[in-house]
Formats: sequence, C-alpha cells, structure tokens
Amino acid sequence: MAKKSRKTAQSAPAAGEVGPRQPCPCGSGKRYKACHGAAGGAAPTFVARPFKGMPSECDVIALRELVPAATAPLTLKEGDRTVRLATLLPGAAPAMVRDSGDIWLGLQVQHSYGNPARDLGAVLEAALATEEPGIVGLMSAPGDGPSIQDLISDTSLDITVHDGFEYWIDDIPERDASMEAALEQANGGVMPTSRLTSVEAAYWTNVGTKEHLRWVMPHPEDELLDALARLHAAGKDSVAEGSRFVGMFRAHGLLAPVWDLPVGTGAEVLEEPAARFAADLEKALQGGDLSAEERSARAGLANRQVTIR
Repeated sequence: MAKKSRKTAQSAPAAGEVGPRQPCPCGSGKRYKACHGAAGGAAPTFVARPFKGMPSECDVIALRELVPAATAPLTLKEGDRTVRLATLLPGAAPAMVRDSGDIWLGLQVQHSYGNPARDLGAVLEAALATEEPGIVGLMSAPGDGPSIQDLISDTSLDITVHDGFEYWIDDIPERDASMEAALEQANGGVMPTSRLTSVEAAYWTNVGTKEHLRWVMPHPEDELLDALARLHAAGKDSVAEGSRFVGMFRAHGLLAPVWDLPVGTGAEVLEEPAARFAADLEKALQGGDLSAEERSARAGLANRQVTIR
C-alpha cells in the first residue's frame, strides 16, 4: 500500500488576497507573512483596493504615489467646511486645520495602517471635530469607521497639478523670508508633471534624463494584462514617436502602465495618441483567448511589474 503523503495541501489565495510568500503590497520588500500578514504585524487588516468607490479612484492613487504636487477640493456629504485634498502637506502632515477653519488633507504621509482610505477618513473626522488651527495627526491605527469615500460626495475630482508647493502658503497674505526659503527648498525636488486631458489619470513627467507617461487604469489586473499583451503583440502599445512601454507599477489594487519617452516629448503631443491607445485598449479588453505570441507577451509584461503599495 502506498504511503499517504504527509504534505498538507495549501489552498491558493482567493482573488484580491495576498499569499503568505508573495511580496507585501505595502511596498516594504518583505514577504507578506513577514510584514502585514504576520501575527501582530504592521497592519492586520490590509485592504488590497482601499480607494474602490472613491470619485476619481485612479487619479487619487496617482496623486498618492506618483505626482509631486497637486490639489483637489472635496465636497462633504454633511457640513459646509471647505476641504482640500493635497498630494503632500508641510512635514508630510496627515491634515491641517487652517486659520480660516478650512481643512487640508495629505495623501503622501509617513504612517501606514493597512487601509489609507480609512486613515484619511479618521483624519478628516478628527479635523472636522475642531476649528483650532494646527496639524491633525494619526498616531495609531484608527480602527473601524468610515473611509474617506464614505464622507465625501461622489462627484469627480477637479484636480490641479502644480509646478511646486506654493499652495502650502497660498492662504497666507504676509509671507516671511523663512517661509519662502522653506518653499524654495521643497520645490527643488519637484519633477515637472502634467495631467493629460484626453484620458483619465495619465500623467507626463520629466525626470531630467528622460520623460515618462504613467497611467493608472481601473481595469482588473488579469483582464488588463491580457489586453496589453494583445496590443503589444499587434505593435499598438506606443503613445508617441520613440516611446517604449517599459512595465507597470501596482498600487492600491490597480496597475499603472509606464512608458519611457524621448527627452523633449512633452505632454501636449501625448493627448491624441493617448486617446487612441485608450480606444484600442477598450477593444482589446473584449478579446478572447490569447494566441501563443500574445501569451508570450503577457508573460513578459507580468515580469515587469513593481509593487509600490
């Protein structure tokens, strides 16, 4: 009689979950079981797609992970306080209550408790509870409660991309030399960035040695990879003359394809080809089984993903 195997079968992670040996989606570089998946780990309630259902979800992810300086007004479901969402606030503050009583919320912060949308919701609630000017922080996991998308209206965000962080002091009529010096220092690290107008959540940036187009897309990962593979195999994955599709970021449950662009391309020239690519992508998303060439292209694309959150 053959011996029964003592090896215990391990079930594969369900859709949207992270396997224990996979990279932790928080971007730490550790395996999930040694990071957010560990007993007593950094965030026991990791949410794979925290901003799902939020207006302009793809843009919010881009502002949190890819865009240096941008702002957008938020409209509350209840109350009439003015709320402004920003990529980054001074000192990477989670939120600030201004002298006027206005509330500023920061997306790029130091803390990470597993669900940034809940973190934002908790910070907003804390800011709404006071009119005392100053920084509103988040020093520990907020626990259960509303996420940011539960507290704001469902209208699309009106996003403004800035050349620098002048918005930090745009409500201060009298500025002293120390403010200007701090602003100049912060602006020194800002890479020129523009948001395309012909498509959603696509951002051109100039990093000096080259330019990039980084485009956060709302489609499920497997379906998007299939579609991108079809376009790559058909030679239809270019967004400008001399552009090269180089891979993807994975952030907050969505993929952000990235193209390298020749220096001097600029953002304006990308508008028409980006719109054309979006139309081709919608058709490619409706395709059936992949051909051998497309399967090979898909395998190559899957190996060019970097998880940043």
